[in-house]
Amino acid sequence: MRFEGVVIGGSALVLMGVVARPTKDVDVLTPALPEVVVRAARTFAAQQRQAGNDVIDEWLNNGPVQLGDVLPAGWRDRVVPLFEGAARTFNVLGRADLLKSKLFALADRGIDLEDCIALQPTAAELAEARPWLEQQDGNQAWPAHVRDTLVALGQRLGHGV
Repeated sequence: MRFEGVVIGGSALVLMGVVARPTKDVDVLTPALPEVVVRAARTFAAQQRQAGNDVIDEWLNNGPVQLGDVLPAGWRDRVVPLFEGAARTFNVLGRADLLKSKLFALADRGIDLEDCIALQPTAAELAEARPWLEQQDGNQAWPAHVRDTLVALGQRLGHGV
């Protein structure tokens, strides 16, 4: 069986060589993982635990699948090939979409700062991402929170924002 998927999140950054930190899982945005792939991943996890490695059963998952519904239009046309093997191909989001997804995670969860810094977004990229980010939550305080988050990130990056 051949599998092709779009990997996002920290695992995408690790695979791209942007960060060199451990991650507990591989988030596959699309497609839905076939049951045969899920079973194989669980078998692999069990084998790794028997060998003394800390691997969760859901190390390969579709956890962020809903992000595909809100990413900017055309994101599927901007994916970038990352790895192609005999049985699997992994793609990642294009830079602008990947950056937006990490900035959204930063604003939403507050735990993705180091990943956002590692991506080294320019002031122009932060400004371009802001309108999309501001639309991702209906809370009245969300747009101001997004602006504050981007300003703080810009300052950390030396943009003088």
